[in-house]
Formats: sequence, structure tokens, C-alpha cells
Amino acid sequence: MPAPARQAQPQPAAPQQPQAPARGGAVQGQPQPQAAAQAAAQGQPQPQAHAQARAAVQPQPHAAEGSPRRPQAAVQSQPQAQPHPEPRTQPTAPAQTADGPQPQPAAQPARQPQPPAPAQAAVQGQQPQPQEHAQPQPQPASGVRLDRPAEPDEYPLQAPDPRVPADTDDADASGEGTAVCVACRAGRVDSDGYCENCGHAQPRERDHMEQESGPIAAVSDRGLRHHRNEDAFALGRTALPDGSPALAAVVCDGVSSATRPDEASLAASRAASESLLAALPRGTHPQQAMHDAIVAAAQAVDAIAGEPAPEGRHSAHQNAPACTFVGAVVTPGLLVVGWVGDSRAYWVPVDRGAPAARLTEDDSWAAQMVSAGLMSEAEAYADERAHAITGWLGADAYELEPHTASFKPDRPGVVVVCTDGLWNYAETAREMADAVPLDAAVRPLHSARVLVGHALDGGGHDNVTVAVLPFPAAPQGAGSA
Repeated sequence: MPAPARQAQPQPAAPQQPQAPARGGAVQGQPQPQAAAQAAAQGQPQPQAHAQARAAVQPQPHAAEGSPRRPQAAVQSQPQAQPHPEPRTQPTAPAQTADGPQPQPAAQPARQPQPPAPAQAAVQGQQPQPQEHAQPQPQPASGVRLDRPAEPDEYPLQAPDPRVPADTDDADASGEGTAVCVACRAGRVDSDGYCENCGHAQPRERDHMEQESGPIAAVSDRGLRHHRNEDAFALGRTALPDGSPALAAVVCDGVSSATRPDEASLAASRAASESLLAALPRGTHPQQAMHDAIVAAAQAVDAIAGEPAPEGRHSAHQNAPACTFVGAVVTPGLLVVGWVGDSRAYWVPVDRGAPAARLTEDDSWAAQMVSAGLMSEAEAYADERAHAITGWLGADAYELEPHTASFKPDRPGVVVVCTDGLWNYAETAREMADAVPLDAAVRPLHSARVLVGHALDGGGHDNVTVAVLPFPAAPQGAGSA
């Protein structure tokens, strides 16, 4: 049997040096797991050595038998605060061998204690110690900051799509429309009529109007110089007592020097159209129905003068609302026109070899000069007073004199009913016939657009409104009235 191992003489313990314990490292002043394993082989119980061996995270490599044993450097799972840490050795209990005690390394000079890093202290169950002079902690190798707040899974768009009107839900909930700008086609139009995106003023509802009712059509445009459209029109179709069709068109031009001219023209056109469409089916003669329609239109304009003006519509001169009037009724064998003021009606045959004709006479200063023989037509209309009207619909009209006339054309053609915004650029019947497209009888809306374009191309100095009514072929033997 081998001789029992000699007990090593106890040596005074070196002053303990606190240091940051690493995960799986040695505990200060306790035997290493390798020494515990050798003691177990010699039959000496080492309960603490067994506990240390189980607690070790990474086993240390065994040294050769008989060689001095030095504690291995602790493996750090986190980077140290020092950029280049020096290796630290701690005195341990002398290892027990069969030959006797092993020589111990010289004690290292005491070093300044280093507090454990927060992450390491948390792993080993210790409370992190406050540092008087905090040193910057190096960032993990991945480069991700651990103190960054949690980021959402989804991100909103950088900017809303300008093609989609904003606040669509709010607009739908409030009942407001979401009109799109006619200029940029992206922004929404606000309640003042301006684009919220580009600031472009939007056209008003009456700035450009078009309507087609069966074989008749009309177009109205603000023009290029006026800030609003003071013209108005009304179209209608009905049947006579014998079942034959009847077409009606009314065009009114608001007097710009009067108060609320746009309201006057709109009220007059609606009242006259309603009167015509109610009288013709009852068997009233078309010429009488036209006379009554002019009277109804005058009464509607007079009624506006007694109404309080809407807010923002007051005028300095406070003249009574006024407008001019021209209308036409077309039946299978009869053409009736009526007018007050300087709005006109023209007859343009389909066969351009036949002469065209102007069907109305102006209530104007120029027309009076010509009828009195004081001036030629060219001289009268060259005068600056040429367009001063002597007849109109309104409360301040001197005397209402509705003009009516009936005709029985012997060939098909079209009737052009218009304001002076058009006939200023096609004054004579020949000039108007040249401006009317050849297919006007079958394409009335297209023809009305062409005529408005003709006025705009000429300068568009006034509001432009025109209605086109085709006249069917008259029965054989019919002549003019």
C-alpha cells in the first residue's frame, strides 16, 4: 500500500484581491476542479471540490503529472471594459500530490478592484456596483443598440398618394363632395372654389354649360374677359294636341350694368321655358305661347328686384336686375321667334346655296339710328353707343314690348338662337351661315360647340351662348308667313 500523503503545512493566506468573476471561472481562495479530482483519487473526501467541479461551465485542461498547476484564464463571454486586460493570477491552495506539496507561484501585486460588468453581474446573481468614473462600454459585434425602443412591424407610407383625395372618409361623413382640380387633376377643391394642391381657381358651374335634348342642343361659356357667365338658356320638348313634336329654346343675356344680371337671366329663361311647355300641349298657338312666355319671363325678373340680395351680392349702383330675351319654337310646319333686347335668331338652310336670314331686329341704339335713316348700318354699329339697348326685361324697363314673328320655311335648315357674344363675331346672316357646320341639322351639339369656339377664337370679349334647333322639311306647297 502506498504511504499516506503528507498534509501540506498551512500557509498564510494572501490578501484577497476582488476582481470581476467570469462565467465558469475559478472562485478566489478555493481549490480548482483538477485538484479536487486528484484528491478524490487518493481517497480524501472533498465535498467543496465536487461542488466546484459541477459548477464549472467549461472544464480546464489537465496539466502533466508533477508539473506546477496554474489557474487558467477565465473565459469571458462579454467584452471587458479594459481594451487590453492583463492576465490575472490568484494564489490557490497547494495541490496535493503523492510526492508532496507543489511550489506556489509568487503572489502578484494587488491591483485596483474592477467592478463586474452589468451583464456579467446579472448572470452570476450579483448586483451591479455604481462606478465613479464610468468607462464607455463597447458595442456588441452585431452593431445593434440594445437601448433602442421596439420598432413597429409595419411603417406608414412616406407621403400620401397625391392622386387620391385626402380625408375621403371625413368628406363622406360630412356629406361634402370631393371634386378634383381641373388643372392639376390631383388636389381637392375647397369650399371657396380653389384647389388645395395648386391653388387654381375652379370654374363655376355656369362658366361652361352644355345640354342636348333630343334634336336640339345649347352651349354657354363665360368667355375670355368676364369674371362670370351672366348668360342662361333653357331647352324643352313637348307635343302639340295632334301629337306632332314641338321644340323650344330660350336664351337670355344678363345686362352687366344692372344688379345681379346672372340671376335675372336664369330666372327669365326658366320661367319662359315652363310657360311654353305648358301652353303648347293645350293647343295655344305657338306665336301666342311665345308672347305669354316673354311676359312670364319679365315677371320673374321683376320679382327678383323685390327680393333681398344674397350676402356679398350688393352693388353700388343698385339698378334693378335686367336681361335680354330671345326664343324659338319649332313645329313640323311653323317657326316662331320672340325677343326683347339685342339677342338674335338666325335661319341657316341646309342647302347653303339658299340665302340665310336674320329673324330678329335689335332693341338697340344702332338699330334705331338705322331704322330712322340717320345712319347706315355700318356707321351705326361702328359707334361706341351701338350696343346700348333700348329694350330689356326688368323692373325699370320703360315699357315691355314683346316682339314675336312666325315663319314657314320651304326647306330644311337650322335655327341659331344666340346672344351678342356670338353674333359680334358673325354679324350678318352670311357670316353666321359660314360659321355654322354643314351637318348642324344632325349634330346640333357639335355645331353649338363650334360656334362658341368661333367666338372665343375671335376674342371672347363677352359671354357666349348659342342654341341650335333643326327645322324639318315643310310639306309641299308651304311658303313663308
